[in-house]
Amino acid sequence: MSDLTLYLAPGTCAMAVRIALTEAGAPHVVTRLDLAAGEQRSPAYLAINPKGRVPALVTERGVLTETPALLLYVAQRFPDAGLAPLDDPFLLARMQEVHGFLAATVHVAHAHGRRGSRWADDPQAIAAMQAKVPHNMREGFAEIERHYLAGPWVLGERFSLADIYLFVVASWLEGDGVAISDFPKVADHYRRMLARPGVQQGLAL
Repeated sequence: MSDLTLYLAPGTCAMAVRIALTEAGAPHVVTRLDLAAGEQRSPAYLAINPKGRVPALVTERGVLTETPALLLYVAQRFPDAGLAPLDDPFLLARMQEVHGFLAATVHVAHAHGRRGSRWADDPQAIAAMQAKVPHNMREGFAEIERHYLAGPWVLGERFSLADIYLFVVASWLEGDGVAISDFPKVADHYRRMLARPGVQQGLAL
């Protein structure tokens, strides 16, 4: 029996952790939360993750949260899967750089369209944030297109967690009013990821 339980919601960044676990061949249990129904704010879940967000990974040593942290945990716990360049300080830092950009810049731009109430109470301010989402997502992915896709993977020839995280965030583009085809490298990368059995398994909840 697995000692890892992942709490997630489809369409969220938590899917990156799910895909990483399947790519690593790591035994785990998935518990889906219905965010629209508010299950992330239920007392039962808040006892697991007081932030009331996904993902949360229950391990035998305690609960871990935040996607970049969980991704690196998977890579280090299952090193034979080769999901992170643990032997190369520069490439590992580059991978973490990409993770930081996705989490702190691109994800925040995306969240302004759906969770503007985190940053403002004024309906006009929230509407203004929502209107800016396509522009900000384009800016973020233009940066990725220019600087963060060495090809065929984010780290060049070496597949890594950064590819998984980028794939999940890129899946938000169309819903944010941005055509993924505007970014040829990103679009090619997305198709390449979809062809991976580990990704297909991870998406099939």
